[in-house]
Amino acid sequence: MGPRLADIARHAGVSEATVSRVLNDKPGVGAETRKAVLTALDVLGYERPARLRQRSAGLVGMVIPELENPVFPMFAQAAEGALAQRGYTPVLCTQTPGGITEDEYVELLLERNVSGILFVSGKHADTTAPHERYHALVSRRLPIVLVNGFAEAIPSAFVSADDREAGRLAVDHLVALGHTRIGFTSGPERYVPVRRKLEGYHQALARHGLDGNDLVELSLFGVEGGHAAAVRLIERGVTAMVCGSDMMALGAIRAARQRGLRVPQDFSVVGYDDSQLIAFTDPPLTTVRQPVNAMALAAARALCDEIAGHPVSHTEFMFDPELVVRGSTAIAPDRRSASGRVDPPRGPLPQRAASPAPAHANP
Repeated sequence: MGPRLADIARHAGVSEATVSRVLNDKPGVGAETRKAVLTALDVLGYERPARLRQRSAGLVGMVIPELENPVFPMFAQAAEGALAQRGYTPVLCTQTPGGITEDEYVELLLERNVSGILFVSGKHADTTAPHERYHALVSRRLPIVLVNGFAEAIPSAFVSADDREAGRLAVDHLVALGHTRIGFTSGPERYVPVRRKLEGYHQALARHGLDGNDLVELSLFGVEGGHAAAVRLIERGVTAMVCGSDMMALGAIRAARQRGLRVPQDFSVVGYDDSQLIAFTDPPLTTVRQPVNAMALAAARALCDEIAGHPVSHTEFMFDPELVVRGSTAIAPDRRSASGRVDPPRGPLPQRAASPAPAHANP
C-alpha cells in the first residue's frame, strides 16, 4: 500500500500539499521541511520513491571491536547517520573472538574499493601491536581516522575521549562522598585508554592525599571481568570502585550483592560510557559519560574531509567527558552518621562536573 499523505503530513507537521511536492520531487520546499517529510516517511515504514533515494558517494568501512558493549552500537549508529548525510554508505565490520580479524576486514574492504576506513578502539589502541597495517593504508593514500587510542607514529587524525579526566572525575566524586579506599578496574593495561584512566585515577588520589597502588585490579572488559576484579578488591576493604566501562560496573555491583553488600549504602560503583540503558539499571548507574555522538560526528567529518582531498590535521582531537551522578554512589559507610551527614574529606574539594566542552587537540 502506498503512503497516505494525511499520515505523513500529520507526523511531519506540514500540509498534504507540501508532502505531495516532496514525494514528487518538486521545487519550492525548504531543506528542513523536506527533511521532516522524509523522516516521517521513514518512521512510518514507507519506502521512499526511487527518485528520492540518495545515491551513495561511495563505501566507507567502519571497524569496531564488538556489539556486546552498548557503547559501540551507539557509536556506529551516530557515525552512520553522519556519513549518510554526506552521501557515504558505511560497511560495518564487527570483530568477535575467533572471528574475522581487523586485518582480514581491511583486506575485504580494500577489495570493495572503500573510500576510507574508520577504526574504533582497534589495534592502534594496543601499545603492543605493530602499526605497519596503518602505515600501509596511509602509503596507498587511503583516508583513515582512528578513534580512542592515540599512537603518535601513525600519520592520521585521532578522535578520543579524555580518559585521564574520566579517571579524575570518578575519584573526585567518590572522595567528596567520604570514600578513602577506592578501587580501580579496567581492561588490560596495554590499551591506551586504560593507561590514561589509570593515570587520572592515581593523579586524583594523590591530590587528595590518598594511595591506590594496592587497589588496582586490571581484568578483562565486560561483566565477568568487572565481577572478578570486584571480588578481589572487596577482600582488600574497598568501599567504592571506579570501573573502565559500564559493563564492568554492572559486574562489580553483582559481585558486591553476592557478598551481602548493598549498593550504594555499603559499596559505591562508578562506570564509564553512559550507554542508553544504564540509567534504568538497579540502581541507576553513576557513570562518566563518553561524548559518543560528538566524537562520532567529528570522526565522520574528518574522514569525509580527507576523502574530499581537504587537509586534515594529523593530531588527536580530545573530547571532555561528563560525570553523571545517579543511584550507585553514596556517602561512605564509615563516614555516615545517624543524621546522614558526612565529615569533609581530606584534600581540596572537587569542582562540580561541567557539561562536555568542545574538543581540544593534542599535538
